[in-house]
Amino acid sequence: MGHVDPSGKRAGRALPWWLVHLLRANPVPIRWAQMVRAAVVLSAPVAVGYLLGNIGYGALVSAGALPSVTADVVGAYRSRAKRLFGALGAAVFGFALGVLTGAEAALSVPTVIVVAAVSALISDAGNNASIAALQLFVFTVLGTGQATVGVPVEISLACFAVGAAWGLAAALVGWTVRATAPERSAVAQVYLELATMLSAVAAGDDETALVTRHRLTRALNTAYDRLLSARSWLSGRDDAYRKLLNRLVASTSAIEATVAAVNEGIHPPRELIAYLTDLATAVSAGAPLPSPPTQQDERPQNPPAVEALYEALRDIDTEEEKLRRARPAARQRVWEWLLSLTSGPLTWLAATRLTVCVALAELTRFFVPTDRSYWITLTVGLVLKPDFGSVFGRAILRGVGTVVGVGIGAAALALVPSGVLLVPFLALFGAGVAFGKERHYGLLSAFATPLILLQMALSSGEHEAALERLGDTVVGCVIVLVFGYLLWPGSRRPVLGGNLADAAEAISHYSEYALRPLPRAEDRNERSRRRRRAYRELSDVRTAFQQLVVEPSAVGRQAVAWWPGIVALEQLVDAITAVAITIDRNAADAPEESEVRKVRTALAEFSLAVRTGTYPNPVELPRDERLSGVRSQLSMTLEAIVGPDLRTFRHVR
Repeated sequence: MGHVDPSGKRAGRALPWWLVHLLRANPVPIRWAQMVRAAVVLSAPVAVGYLLGNIGYGALVSAGALPSVTADVVGAYRSRAKRLFGALGAAVFGFALGVLTGAEAALSVPTVIVVAAVSALISDAGNNASIAALQLFVFTVLGTGQATVGVPVEISLACFAVGAAWGLAAALVGWTVRATAPERSAVAQVYLELATMLSAVAAGDDETALVTRHRLTRALNTAYDRLLSARSWLSGRDDAYRKLLNRLVASTSAIEATVAAVNEGIHPPRELIAYLTDLATAVSAGAPLPSPPTQQDERPQNPPAVEALYEALRDIDTEEEKLRRARPAARQRVWEWLLSLTSGPLTWLAATRLTVCVALAELTRFFVPTDRSYWITLTVGLVLKPDFGSVFGRAILRGVGTVVGVGIGAAALALVPSGVLLVPFLALFGAGVAFGKERHYGLLSAFATPLILLQMALSSGEHEAALERLGDTVVGCVIVLVFGYLLWPGSRRPVLGGNLADAAEAISHYSEYALRPLPRAEDRNERSRRRRRAYRELSDVRTAFQQLVVEPSAVGRQAVAWWPGIVALEQLVDAITAVAITIDRNAADAPEESEVRKVRTALAEFSLAVRTGTYPNPVELPRDERLSGVRSQLSMTLEAIVGPDLRTFRHVR
C-alpha cells in the first residue's frame, strides 16, 4: 500500500480520506503468546465438556472465559490482574442479571436499559472501569439470550463463573515465574526506541526518525504507567522496582539530548547507538548494565546535544529515586469519579444516547420475526460505547465485520455438524480475537462474531441462528446510524480542536521551564514532568485524530484540516527541547525572559483561536537567534490555524 497522507490521497489514485483511515490497521507487533493462550482458553472447555458428556456446558465455560481474552492487555501482572478482576467480575454479574431476568420481557427490557445507562457512566471512571462497563453490558445482553434455551439458571451461572476463573488463572499463571518481566520490557523499550531514532538519524532517514519519536512517546508513557502503578501496590521499598524506576527516570536526560540531536539533524556516533542497544538488552534481561561510552577526545566542536547525550548515559544507574506515588484510597477514587460526572455534560450526553438507542433496540426486538433477537441490542451497545471513538466508523466496521463473521460461522456450523469437530474452529477464532483486538475493530468483529455464534449454538443446541444474527446486526447498525448519529444533536460537531488547544497549553507550560536556566534539581524535575505532559497531550491528539478522521462529516473534515497544526506542535516541542539542552550546557545561551513570554503569548493565541473558532490575532514572535528554530515552528503553527474554515468549526469543546 502506498503512502497515504491525512487527506486520503495516494500516488496515482485518490480515495476518500475517511475510507483510507477506516480501513487502515494499527501496526502493532503480533503477540503470539496471547494468541496461543486465547486459543487454548476458549477451546479447551468445549473439548473437556465433550469428554464429560455435555458439550453445551463446556461452551458456557468457554463463554465465561471470553472476557479474559478481550479485556487483557500486555503489561505488568499487577495492572493486568486489576483489569481482569474488574472485567470478569462485571461479566459474571451481568450474565447473572441477564439469566435471571431474561425469561420475562417485563424484567429483561428495563434491566438491559438500566445496565446500558450505568455502563456508560462507569466508563468515565478510567480505562479499567470502561472495559468492565463494556463486559457488564455485553454479558447482561447475552445472559438474556441464554435464559431462553432451557438450561437451569444455576447450571448456567456455575459454568460461566468457572469459565471466568479459568480465564483469569490462565492469564496470570506466569506471574510467579516472570514477576517483573513486563516492567523490565517496558523500560527496555524506551532505550531501544532511542537507539532506533539515533540510527535513523545517522542513516538520514527522517521519516523513520519521526515515526520512532511517536513510538518513543508511547513507550515512555507505558513504562511510567506500569512502574508507577506497580509501585502503588507495593508496601515499603522493593529493590527490583526501585532500580527500574531509577533507570526510567535517568532516561529523561538521554531522551532530551536525543530529541535535540534529531531536531538539529546531527549524526550521532555509532558507539552511542550500540550502547543504547546493549543497555536495552541488559535492562530487559535484568543483567548488570554495560559500561557507558566515553569520548575519546574532548573536541570543543562537538554539538551540545552529543555532549549532553554522553553525559546522560554516564549518569544512568546513579540516579536516586525521584518519583513516588501513594495509592489513593478507594473512597477518594470514587469521589473523584463522582466529581467528574458533575463537571460537564459530555458523559451524561453519551449515557443518554446509549440508553435511548438501547431502549429503541429492545422495543424493536418485539417486531422482529426471529426468536432471541438480543443481537440487535448487543450491536447497539458495542457500537455506541461512549469512549471508543467514531460512532460512524464503528457502525460501518461492525456491520462489515459481522457480515464476514456470520459467513464464516455459518460455514463452520454447516460443514461440521459434530460438536467436537468445532473445537479447532473455536481455537482459531479465539486466536483471531487476540490478533484483531489491537489492530482493527472490523477484524475483531470478524473473529468475535463466529466465536460467539459457535459458543451460543453449542450451549443451546441450535445451529441455524447464524443468518438471523446477520439480520439483527444490520438492524442494530441502522438504529445507531439513524438515531445515535444522524439525528442525535451534536454527534457530528467537531471536537478535535479542544484536544489541540489543550496540547498547546501544555507546551506553553513546558516552555516556561525549558527556555531558562534551571540550577535547582527540583526545577529540572519539574521541566521533565512538563515535557512528558506535553508529549502525552500530543499523543492523545494523535489518537483522537485517528478516531475521528474516519467520519465523512464536519468531524472528519476538521480532523484533516487540523493535521498541519498537530505536526507543527510536535516539531515545536522538539525545537524547545533542543534549546533547553543548549541552555543546560551553557546558561549564558538562555534567551531573555521577554523572548520566552513571546513564545507563551503565541501559544496562548493559538489555543484561544482554536477554542473560539476565530482567526488568531497578530502576535510578535521571538527575534533572538537562539530561538530561531522555535520561531520557525511557531510561525508554522500559527499558519496552520488558518487552514480550516473556522466559521464552520465553532463550538469546539
